[in-house]
Amino acid sequence: MMEVLLIFTLAVLLAWPLGRYMTGIFSAGSHWSDKVFLPIENGIFKLLGINPRHGMTWKSYGIAFLLSNLVLGIIAYLLLQFQHILPLNPNDIEALDWDLALHTAVSFLTNTNQQHYSGQAQLSYLSQGFVILTLQFVTPAMALAVCVAVLRGMLGGRNATTAKEGEERNLGNYYQDTVRAVLRLMLPLAAIVALALTSQGVPSSYQASPTVDVVEQQQTLSEQMIPLGPVAAMVSIKQLGTNGGGWFGPNSSNPLENPTPVSNAIQTIALVLVPMAVVFMAGGLLRRQKFTLLSLAVMGLLSLAFIGAAVYSEQQPNAAFAGLAQEAGNMEGKEVRLGTDLSALWATFTTQTSNGSVNAMHDSLNPIAGLVTRSGMLINGIWGGIGCGFVNFLVYVWLAVFIAGLMIGRTPEIFGRKLEKRELSWLGVLLVLPSAVILTFTAITVAFPTLTGNSNPGLHGVAQVFYEYTSAFANNGSGFEGLGDDTTWWNLSCVVVLILGRYVPLVIPLLIAGSLAKKRQVPTSAGTLPLYNVTFAVTLITVILIINFLSFLPSMVLGPIGEALEISQQAAVVLAQ
Repeated sequence: MMEVLLIFTLAVLLAWPLGRYMTGIFSAGSHWSDKVFLPIENGIFKLLGINPRHGMTWKSYGIAFLLSNLVLGIIAYLLLQFQHILPLNPNDIEALDWDLALHTAVSFLTNTNQQHYSGQAQLSYLSQGFVILTLQFVTPAMALAVCVAVLRGMLGGRNATTAKEGEERNLGNYYQDTVRAVLRLMLPLAAIVALALTSQGVPSSYQASPTVDVVEQQQTLSEQMIPLGPVAAMVSIKQLGTNGGGWFGPNSSNPLENPTPVSNAIQTIALVLVPMAVVFMAGGLLRRQKFTLLSLAVMGLLSLAFIGAAVYSEQQPNAAFAGLAQEAGNMEGKEVRLGTDLSALWATFTTQTSNGSVNAMHDSLNPIAGLVTRSGMLINGIWGGIGCGFVNFLVYVWLAVFIAGLMIGRTPEIFGRKLEKRELSWLGVLLVLPSAVILTFTAITVAFPTLTGNSNPGLHGVAQVFYEYTSAFANNGSGFEGLGDDTTWWNLSCVVVLILGRYVPLVIPLLIAGSLAKKRQVPTSAGTLPLYNVTFAVTLITVILIINFLSFLPSMVLGPIGEALEISQQAAVVLAQ
């Protein structure tokens, strides 16, 4: 447990200076990093014909975001579809089926990285290194840009002092924000982490996979191919970009992808580093450091509570060993070199963010730990993905402000700008959307056994299906593996869920921020709802928990809660005998 607390503490301590750096690069003024990166950025903008000083309204910002994603998605799909005739394919890997290529392109375009393929066996070096790796850098940067624009809108935009009430506001330039996020943040961080992982023995090579003799000669197998490649580079951005798509099929449970306790600690910290840094960045951009403290306290308490529950759950014996003389923690689906605690920490962090990478198989978690991972994805605002996670957290803040205002008879407002009918109507859409999408697709899939493809009967089988769609909607990408998800139904249905879960929760808050920005700012008075106290923090936590509890309680009972009760009953019967 001490290792768990140490990794959590190191992540927060490293996130603080990184958040201050991010505040600087996204602020309007000059920054010391300009000396290094500004000439490169100007060259890129000149090549693309973009004026980075041209401010955008929320509409033009949102359109630029959606169009850039559409163009990247088409390119990614074509490269995956024709990888068999393109270069950098020394292992002669064939093309993906059209539906799998579409799912893979959309999955990585939405920063989800849900994998219905096995990386080392089905993707060429070009697909892995150019398509997958490029999207892992660019897509989190795009979401971070939207988050920065939302924060600017909450303060009235960059032209707040000169614009009139009701006039559209300048939320910055989408292309400038995205390029800065890639060049000044993601690339330097990824280079540092990649070097650190290479030092721990993670492969970093473009050579063809070597073939070696097996240790125990058998009639059916005398040699095997060891898949290599530029693994360290991909793993670094996989973790830092809340991406999660591993080079190898088993992800970071593979000893080549995660060989040592040190590499495991590096990857675990990298998993939450930038999402935590966004919390510190938000306070700087909003010029309200107390808001950072509020956000950090709420997210931190929920995060630690979930970690504690998951660690405790995995320290309990597997139900299959009930009644045996020697009982230990649940080691099914885990690496012995990592153990239960570090596996539970990773499982909790990876589902609190939109990362989705794994160092143990989530399908083998005890029911309570499985419930924790699902809950982290459903809330999708405890750290969350880069940019999108804090945007989701702001949605909860807006809802808490509205509810608290109703409770005390005050007009809901945040930072002096009122939340009125238009904003609340769009917040209602965001409230209904997760349950409508996830539960609908889960019900359809479970209703037709030929579509389901689950490997377990009963409640755990339902949990497998629910988890897959939750993972897709939350842009997470992890799964209760054992599910036969490389089918036309799973690929296409997940594409729909991926798109709805990515773009609607980013564009609607951008719309709300643009609407708030145009409003007249009301000076702070005795009637202003105080945000920076224990009462509001408790209110916010309550709102987060109740919304998700009411929306998904039946699915919890039909999944991990029901499974836990079944296992407890079976264990009691075994012990009684």
